[in-house]
Amino acid sequence: MKLATVVLIAALGTFLAPAIAMDPRFAASLKRLDPETRLEQVCDLEAMNRIGHDANPFHPDRAKTDVMTHPVHIGHMVKGTGGAFRSGGKWYSFSFTCKGSPDHMQVLAFSYKIGSLIPESKWASYGLWR
Repeated sequence: MKLATVVLIAALGTFLAPAIAMDPRFAASLKRLDPETRLEQVCDLEAMNRIGHDANPFHPDRAKTDVMTHPVHIGHMVKGTGGAFRSGGKWYSFSFTCKGSPDHMQVLAFSYKIGSLIPESKWASYGLWR
C-alpha cells in the first residue's frame, strides 16, 4: 500500500462507522419501511452507538434524526441539523451526516456534532418525552 493510501485510511477511520450487530427481528422490521425512513432508523441507532461510545459524558438511550428539522436525503446519505438524543433524562440537539448502504440496512459512515441542551419547556413542541 502506498503511504498516501495508508494516511487516507487512517484519516477515514475517525469517520467510518463500526458495524453494529443487528437483531434479526429489528432487521425484518426495517425491511418493511420505505427506504428513506429505513435509513433514518439505522442512523438513529448509529447516533446512539457513536455518541455513547465516543469520548464525551453522554450515554444516549434514544436518538431521533428528525426532531427540530427534517433531514435532507441525498441518494444513500442523510444530513440534518435538527436531531436530538436523550441522555441522563435530558435531551440534547445534534447535527449529523450519515451514509447508508444501497439497501439502507447499514451505516457506512457517520459523523456528528453535539449541540446544546434542549429546554424541557420545548420538549412537547418537538415531540420529545421524559
